[in-house]
Amino acid sequence: MKAGKLLASIAAFALITSGTSALAQNATAPANAPVKTEAPKAEQPKKEDVKTIEKKAEKAAEKQVATAVVGSAAPDFTLTDTDGKQVKLSSFAGKVVVLEWFNPDCPFVKKHHDKNKTFAELYTKYSAKDVVFLAINSGAAGKEGAGKERNVKAKADYKIAYSILLDETGTVGKEYGAKNTPAMYIIDAKGILAYSGAIDDNESATTPGQTNYVAKALDEILAGKPVTTKSTKAYGCSVKYAAK
Repeated sequence: MKAGKLLASIAAFALITSGTSALAQNATAPANAPVKTEAPKAEQPKKEDVKTIEKKAEKAAEKQVATAVVGSAAPDFTLTDTDGKQVKLSSFAGKVVVLEWFNPDCPFVKKHHDKNKTFAELYTKYSAKDVVFLAINSGAAGKEGAGKERNVKAKADYKIAYSILLDETGTVGKEYGAKNTPAMYIIDAKGILAYSGAIDDNESATTPGQTNYVAKALDEILAGKPVTTKSTKAYGCSVKYAAK
């Protein structure tokens, strides 16, 4: 009987000691101390770069259907120019109007205002024929080339003789479907949008094209002829709309 009890005691001792190692790491902790567990680290949101934000703004602009359609009445608008004066499109009723989407820091805009005198020459030739020219900057506040101060300086530096209108909300730009600078629109004397698209047929940032689509359309309109090339694809920098 004594031998049986001795064997039972040895077995019990072995069972107890086998579980001791599992608790060894907590041997120094208080008896009722809670077990500490590390919470999983939350993933930090990735910061979007400027190009990603601009692409989102472009996509948002594309989703908004433009109401300006070639062959239909051009949407009216009122914007403030760099001199603080309000300019209303309908105030030019009975005149041909050229709209130029503008960003003074865009290389493609500089191509036609600084490296070459495309717009200055257009204005000189056609303003003498009672054609109205307006530049519109739809860049949001803080974006490249936006803001009154920057555009006042650009107007002086580029010797622009016509008004630069500020459209920081992007409302007018999106209404016309303007995606690039420079994007061009011609409104005839009846208020109908007669042309929309590129200034010319050379998409480089340095060399003017052989065909100036705006000059060609203006010549046809002023001669009472139908515009043969009513629309082209505008090239240049993306319009810097506000991201949503």
